[in-house]
Amino acid sequence: MQSTWTDALESLLNSPGQEPETALNEVVRLVGEALHADRCFLCIRNPATRQSRIAFVWRRDESVPDVRSEHSEWVDETPLPADDPLYAAALAGRPSVYVDDVLTAPSDVLNREFEARTFGHRALVHGHVVADGTLWGILQPAAFGHPRTWTEHDRIFVETLLPRLVAMIRSVVHAENPGGH
Repeated sequence: MQSTWTDALESLLNSPGQEPETALNEVVRLVGEALHADRCFLCIRNPATRQSRIAFVWRRDESVPDVRSEHSEWVDETPLPADDPLYAAALAGRPSVYVDDVLTAPSDVLNREFEARTFGHRALVHGHVVADGTLWGILQPAAFGHPRTWTEHDRIFVETLLPRLVAMIRSVVHAENPGGH
């Protein structure tokens, strides 16, 4: 990972007065490029209403599926943990999950059929954006068509970034206010 992305992220995250939506769009792009992902998205969550939506998406090119068409509206998360062990892990406050290959990951880590049907990726990071034990979002860089080994450097990069996204996500969630906050 080159320092240009880290420098750009630092500058973005330390920029006072930056609109949270604009900043998060740029964060998603920078993370995708820095990790050489094919797609990176940020799912935001309103803990008060237990609703979430995929709000920010970056794709390397048009051949990578755009998940916004099916997941951009606020949805009730209640049924999600039954189909998606990754989401259940995030809600339970467990550490972020790094999946090198969806096809070989154990069923207690992810639901292969759900991942294929819903997202289509082959490798992913399920980065949990948590503050005070509350899930605010999920950052998900992903690779398509081939496994991807997430290095220790990748993991440090992601884990260092995740808590720094909380304030911006809260701003967006409270501004959109689906059913209160």
